[in-house]
Amino acid sequence: MLRALEIRDMLIIDRLELAFQPGLNVLTGETGAGKSILLDSLGFVLGWRGRAELVRSGAAQGEVTAVFDLPEGHAAFGVLEEAGLPADDGLILRRVNTADGRKSGWVNDRRASGEVLRALSATLVELHGQHDDRGLLNPRGHRAILDAYAGNAGLLDEARAAWSALGQARKALVAEEAALARIREEEDFLRHAVAELEKLDPQPGEDAELDTRRRLMQSAERIRDDIAHASAALGYDGAEGAMANALRWLEGAAERADGRLDAPMAALTRAMAELDEAARGVADCLDALEFDPLELEETEERLFALRGLARKHQVGPEELPELAQGLSARLAELDAGEEQIADLRRRVAEAEARHDTAAHALAEARRAAAARLDAAVMAELAPLKMERAVFATEIAPADPGPEGRDAVAFTVATNPGAPAGALNKIASGGELSRFLLALKVCLAEEQNRGVTMIFDEIDRGVGGATADAVGRRLAELATGGQVLVVTHSPQVAALGAHHWRVEKRVDAGLTTSTVTPLAAPDREAEIARMLAGDTVTEEARAAARALLAG
Repeated sequence: MLRALEIRDMLIIDRLELAFQPGLNVLTGETGAGKSILLDSLGFVLGWRGRAELVRSGAAQGEVTAVFDLPEGHAAFGVLEEAGLPADDGLILRRVNTADGRKSGWVNDRRASGEVLRALSATLVELHGQHDDRGLLNPRGHRAILDAYAGNAGLLDEARAAWSALGQARKALVAEEAALARIREEEDFLRHAVAELEKLDPQPGEDAELDTRRRLMQSAERIRDDIAHASAALGYDGAEGAMANALRWLEGAAERADGRLDAPMAALTRAMAELDEAARGVADCLDALEFDPLELEETEERLFALRGLARKHQVGPEELPELAQGLSARLAELDAGEEQIADLRRRVAEAEARHDTAAHALAEARRAAAARLDAAVMAELAPLKMERAVFATEIAPADPGPEGRDAVAFTVATNPGAPAGALNKIASGGELSRFLLALKVCLAEEQNRGVTMIFDEIDRGVGGATADAVGRRLAELATGGQVLVVTHSPQVAALGAHHWRVEKRVDAGLTTSTVTPLAAPDREAEIARMLAGDTVTEEARAAARALLAG
């Protein structure tokens, strides 16, 4: 609910403070008194795009502050949370416009953008009038209005979830088809490369192992002769035999040497053991240097093949096993690609079927709700003296989307047999106002809880009993909520729970607009003025009293 509106230095308003109330609030005044300026100022603080020049002549800046009461669970709390702004039971919006056109906004004393203000305004205020393109006259919002009236929240959640799943399935299919197409472009290369690598069958660490073996075989011929000579010198015909003979001779002389040969003989025995170990090592080396010349040739051919294939694929020889594995995996993807594509297409078809089911359920619910809404609006049109008019909710096929596959539009025909058309194209000013009011009354239970509804001269072009019916419908809408109406109709003004008069004054050549709350005697005078014009007669006063008495 809009609790307070403070305006400073905006157009012809110097300073104005208004305290609005629950129920039906009416603003009256002569044409040009400044009633539209109030709406312009409220729209400014809510971030709406409107007049470019709003600052009062001679002022450095204009400022508007609006205070709203928010009931528990109000939709504005979600906007505040998303924007990271403080939330409380009350909401204070303030916006400043400097003389050079710069605009700044605050929400609960925190800086906020015009986008945030507009998002909040959608939850706080709804404006209805002959030139309204934000609400019921905008066909783009008719489907959402019908869904709210029908209570389709659950069905909408199912349709949105099905559409999201369908989008993901389609995205996966497109990605897989693109990947398969890329692999197909190199299919010939893959098959040739994999066959070549499988034939060669490179093993991890093979290049280093072969290289070491080749170097050993290549050096064997150069060192084998020297090692063989060394082996012979260590053998029985060499050092081993000489040392054995020496030991045998010493052993024969030891008995007569009184122990003097024991130490030399022990040392000689140890030397023979070391000599034997050396001889065995040299022999082992000679065995290792034994190789088949064919093995050297085969080793060199294997190394040449490995390194040639590595150069071909621009990798190191040690990377060939990993390359073979990767190329084989990509070839396997290609071979399995068609099966994967077929599976993804099945998933897309299943997702389409689920969305189709959800969209069908939504369409059925919308058709049923449209029939109820049409009947309800028609029932409201009769008291508004439009019993011959026809209101119809048209549902037509549309491209599938997250909210089904229906296009919804509210259409009217003002006379029997006349073609139906869009609300804002068929109805005249007064008729349009009454269509909007009838529709709003029918939607009041399903929409805009906690929203201040503003009707800007919605009663223009009607009078008498019809104006009275308009006023009663507005009062009904205001029950349990808040409605602000700018009106020239005394019948509507008399039904208001709270009444303000807008006046324009000229003091010392300066024009200003003021708004005055009216008590009971003042209301009678204002309604009498609305009935009689410039000259208020006793008859007009009596008629005003009768209207106020109900």
